[in-house]
Parts: sequence; structure tokens; C-alpha cells
Amino acid sequence: MSLFDWFADRRRSAPISKEQQQREIADGLWTKCAKCLVLAYAKDLSLNQMVCPECGHHMPVTVEQRINQLADTGTWVPLDESLVAGDPLEFRDRKSYRDRLRETREKTGLKDGVQTGLGKLEGYPFALGVMDFRFMGGSMGSVVGEKLTRLAERATAEHIPLIFICASGGARMQEGMLSLMQMAKVSAALERHREAQLLYIPILTHPTTGGVTASFAMLGDICLAEPKALIGFTGRRVIEQTLRQKVPEDFQTAEYQLAHGLVDAIVPRPQLRKVLAQLLALHQPVVRPTQASPVLLREPVTQPDWTNQIEAR
Repeated sequence: MSLFDWFADRRRSAPISKEQQQREIADGLWTKCAKCLVLAYAKDLSLNQMVCPECGHHMPVTVEQRINQLADTGTWVPLDESLVAGDPLEFRDRKSYRDRLRETREKTGLKDGVQTGLGKLEGYPFALGVMDFRFMGGSMGSVVGEKLTRLAERATAEHIPLIFICASGGARMQEGMLSLMQMAKVSAALERHREAQLLYIPILTHPTTGGVTASFAMLGDICLAEPKALIGFTGRRVIEQTLRQKVPEDFQTAEYQLAHGLVDAIVPRPQLRKVLAQLLALHQPVVRPTQASPVLLREPVTQPDWTNQIEAR
């Protein structure tokens, strides 16, 4: 029985007022897809990792959902949870930056726009940083840059792969130059990670824009993206006004970036865990013996004395 038939049977058996229908949806039993407007049962949608079963639209997910989707149960260890942003510039627009931070923390339950930690994926250890767009549009402030830098340095020290899940509107304007400095700081930590011959994978989700795109989101060894994700530096209107020409309709989508070589692969969310596990398995670091404690990989091969055998004949 289709979803529409189910609703039709309910109307015939027990007519429901419009207010009651709205109340049932508001209770969280059903979720309407923003793309195709189909109602999906919330539990089924959660099992499908918040991807619409009808049209494949990837709905926004929280940082907690991201971590649960990737890290093995019981292996997640958060890092630097106590870091919070200050207001060194005493910035104020319609309200002070301090008030905006306080209100956003109360609304989202987050301390800032990224969570970092260590975990395992299918048994492979890795370091994970997850940006959350709910916190001031995932903007990159001093705390975001500091936590990602520390995570990259920790991954380098422990010789493990590094994964960033990017979702951001760009630099945080309330912190001015202090925010822009994070681009160079995170990029420098990623360069040291690369010099150690370790794997770094950024995953570009909707949206990934601004200073994040211009720095660590595009520095990966393998760049992955979710379908239809908005990926770019500045907005369509700014580009069109600067170039004085129209850009393609699919401009700045993940598919456009893949076709032009800026993204290596587009991976649907339900397949992401499997793909990452394969990549981690293929890029496990090789442990080489040190000079202080040499290790023989196999017994030395001794050549037979062919001269004595010939003389014996």
C-alpha cells in the first residue's frame, strides 16, 4: 500500500481535521522533503541517514548524527571540548557578538561550529572533524580554526588518517582578520600532515563556501562530496556581476565541480561509511624498522656452492 492510499483509508475511516493533521506532523512522526515534498516516516528517514527515499535529496544532519554514522560504537573520544570563542574586537552590528554567541549556544547546545575527536571506522583509527551549519552558518572563527589545527597535529603525531566534514558559509565576519588567519593556520598543519605521508580526506557537504573552500576544504588527497552540494567561494550573483555574464544553471554544484576536476568523487551519504572504510584500508601507513632495532622481514637467502657440486660430478 502506498503512502497516499494509507492516508486515503484514514480519511474514510475516521475524518481528521486540518489542525489534527498539522499537529501529527509537528510531533515529529513525519518529515516533508524540501525537494519533492513527499512525507517520509521519521524513523525510516533516520535509518536512511536523512536521505529522501523518493528523490535522494540529502537533508541537513547534526554533528552528533554525523559522528554516529561514521565512528564505530563506543570508540569516539572528543577533543578540546572546553574551547569557546571570545570577543576580542568587541564587534557589534544589530546586537553584540557576545550575545549572538550566547543565543546560538543556547539554541543549538553547541559551543562552536565544529566538533573534533578520535575514533575508529570499521576498526581503522582515524581523526574526525565535523562542522555544523546550525552554529552561525558553520562560519570559521578562531575556535574552529584552532580545533581543526590541533586535530591535524594530533593525527600527525599519532600517525593516523584525518577526515574533515565541511559545511560552512565561510569566515566569521565578527572576528575579522582573526578569522581569516585560521585559513593559513589549518593549511600549515595539513601540510605537515602531508609531509608525514598521511591521508587527509575532506568531505564537502551542502553548503561549503567562502574561506573554508579557499583553504582546507580543497587541500585533500582525495576530495569527496555529497550529491547536489553547493560548493564554491562566492555567490552566483557576485560572480555574474563581476564577469558580466551568466553562469551555467548547475554552477557550483558538486556535479559541476566533479566534471571540472575539483572533486574526486560524489558519494551518497548511505554509502559514505563503506567508501571511507575502503580508503582507510588502502592507505594504512607502512611501519618501517628503525636502525636501533632492525627487523628482518624474512630469512636471508644463501646461494648454493655450485662449484663443489660440479666437481663432485
